[in-house]
Amino acid sequence: MRLILLGAPGAGKGTQAEILSKTLNIPTISTGNILRAAMREGTPVGLEAKTYVDAGKLVPDEVIINIVKDRLSKDDCRPGYILDGFPRTIPQAEAMEKLGIEVDCALSIEIEDDVIIKRMSGRRTCKNCSQTFHIVSNPPKIDGICDFCGGELSVRKDDAPETVKARLEIYHKETEPLKAFYEKRNRLVSVENQPSVEATTAEIRKVLGV
Repeated sequence: MRLILLGAPGAGKGTQAEILSKTLNIPTISTGNILRAAMREGTPVGLEAKTYVDAGKLVPDEVIINIVKDRLSKDDCRPGYILDGFPRTIPQAEAMEKLGIEVDCALSIEIEDDVIIKRMSGRRTCKNCSQTFHIVSNPPKIDGICDFCGGELSVRKDDAPETVKARLEIYHKETEPLKAFYEKRNRLVSVENQPSVEATTAEIRKVLGV
């Protein structure tokens, strides 16, 4: 299955992508993780991306498209893949089609803005491996420490309330139109955000038939 996850920042796409990846045995391609790694390492593309992320803006299309195209060419993507964080704009989606990147389904997780702001204020991210936790819904075993690598957990600047609001404005303007884009192609399915990760997963599995 070649799947795109749509939804506002903080909708839980990364968490659900990880679960679906194990269920379907296909890789998750997270542009966010790729970019954060580049920013940590201080690569040219990482430094360029950081200026946009810090301002709560989207990274330019040409940067993202080149990263994704290269990743999807790897052998582990042949059986299928889950795209988390890409495409984010209509031009990106059109560029995907021109490159022959196939999509079976665009899954949209629907959630209210005020719920997202409250949720993201409790999110913690590992400085080393970028694994995410939440102090309420998915807390680490040891407060402030990553379960996976033992790294320090912190609040990312783009999870701060003022930055989240700016990101939501951009989402509604530039990314939300993708729902209509994929609906016209009979590729869109939607699920309402549920009170728990498990309940949301159950709804997603139901609509995908997996």
